[in-house]
Amino acid sequence: MRKEADAGAAAPGKQGNTISGGHLVAKALKNEEIDTIFTLCGGHIIDIYDGCLDEGIRIIDVRHEQVAAHAADGYARATGRPGCAVVTAGPGTTDAVTGVANAFRAESPMLLIGGQGALSQHKMGALQDLPHVEIMRPITKFAATVTATERVADMVSMAFRECYHGAPGPSYLEIPRDVLDNRVPVGKARIPAHGAYRGSTRSLGDPRDIERLADLLVHSNRPAVLFGSQVWSCRATQAAVDFCRRLNIPAYMNGAARGTFAPGDPHHFQQTRRYAFGKADVIVIVGTPFDFRMGYGQRLPAEATVVQIDLDYRTVGKNRDLSLGLVGDPGAILEGVAAGASGRTDNGASRRRQWLGELRAEESRAEEKLMPRLTSQAVPIHPLRLAHEINQFLTETTVFVGDGGDVVTFAGGVIQPKAPGRWMDPGPLGTLGVGTPFAMATKCARPELEVVCLFGDGSFGLTGWDFETCVRYKLPFIGVVGNNSHMNQIRYGQIAKYGRERGEVANYLGNVQFELFARMLGGYGEEVRDPEQIGPALRRARDSGKCALINVWVDPDAFAPGTQNQTMYK
Repeated sequence: MRKEADAGAAAPGKQGNTISGGHLVAKALKNEEIDTIFTLCGGHIIDIYDGCLDEGIRIIDVRHEQVAAHAADGYARATGRPGCAVVTAGPGTTDAVTGVANAFRAESPMLLIGGQGALSQHKMGALQDLPHVEIMRPITKFAATVTATERVADMVSMAFRECYHGAPGPSYLEIPRDVLDNRVPVGKARIPAHGAYRGSTRSLGDPRDIERLADLLVHSNRPAVLFGSQVWSCRATQAAVDFCRRLNIPAYMNGAARGTFAPGDPHHFQQTRRYAFGKADVIVIVGTPFDFRMGYGQRLPAEATVVQIDLDYRTVGKNRDLSLGLVGDPGAILEGVAAGASGRTDNGASRRRQWLGELRAEESRAEEKLMPRLTSQAVPIHPLRLAHEINQFLTETTVFVGDGGDVVTFAGGVIQPKAPGRWMDPGPLGTLGVGTPFAMATKCARPELEVVCLFGDGSFGLTGWDFETCVRYKLPFIGVVGNNSHMNQIRYGQIAKYGRERGEVANYLGNVQFELFARMLGGYGEEVRDPEQIGPALRRARDSGKCALINVWVDPDAFAPGTQNQTMYK
């Protein structure tokens, strides 16, 4: 018979043989291996803090609830375990909506716990009373109210389980104040033990489809594979590498899958994806949807054999017809295909070697064409030069975080993480403001790693005050602000649509000296106007050991090709 976790001896949240709702929350979090919560205080939720102190769970208090939610998302990405944010009712919960929505689109598992007025005051107009569950339901995998203290820990466990139903995502639990503060007999409170209810999520899918894909690939002449964020979230990077090695397939990466292959790896390609997909006979898309980033699948040739692998059945075949779709864990499927290919005669091996040589030559031409702008001496600094200097600065233990519009679009074609799990960006919601909370969460979860965050000056302004939180908790990271004094991605679109005269409306941000902001808050700050000084400034920031901001003035009239090609501006 399965045993449930012992509620433990008497503690501040207990009186005799009773336990409070807040302490039940903390026990459930501990059983989920949550070691940190991100929060902004409120009267509805303080008993959770009391419980967390007893359970040894670290409490990081931030300056805005959006930051708390983004940090929970970032914690999940950094650790492979779900993150947790705790916010108060009303505006506390609505402030967190953007962070939850971002995690939802990015398939990041996290739990947001929100306060609520007492059940005894239901529909009476309690302080900060809002229909939180109804607000959260469209942007979560699970949203519910806890209506009885005895059910608190059980409902927390249920919410975490729902995070892993299909593709991962966020859950939301609302806990009314009297449910949280109430005490119940320990024996009546079910506290699921860690792992007692866990099922395997590494589904292989239909074995017949594994065999079909293995057969397709051993007979292919010009295959190509794109690895998306699920490859990292499922911790399937080694399976992806082994798959490409076994079948000699060129690999492209987007989102969190960047870094699956180290720069210089013979199967790693970055500059030639359009060329490769235009000529490929078999294209395998792993763990990324046919959304706007993929041209909704319409950029892939109609005559190509297209295969899609994804955790979510709803994603497979959405927006584009497929030759083969496989639903399951990307790592398990890639391992199965590589094993299946081992028993077959590889009729396409020699032609695939020629194909990789063709792509490598094309990759070299593209890099050579790009190099003059990567090494540009122009002042104001070209964003590509900034991206190049950051790329040169990164090490195998550096996590790169991209938080911005046009300046990060430039960086996406240049920066190559040196190891798996070393890239973070908002994901498909395109949320600005994730940089500081992602850096904060990464340093909490993986203090041994260095974090470098490239901000646009607009994105830093959204959540930048939590730079102070990182200073306060000694969570140092190196921030680089690509400062062009504008929301430049939007500015481009306005100029393209309405002309230069109206192109500056509502997107000019002023010439902010972010290096002074960093110094004011106890960090390291430096201004850079000369491209030759970017590298030395980055090294000085690293050597400072402090939270740092390098304010780099970049050319406001340089626009990334990705910005210029966005369909919204056509």
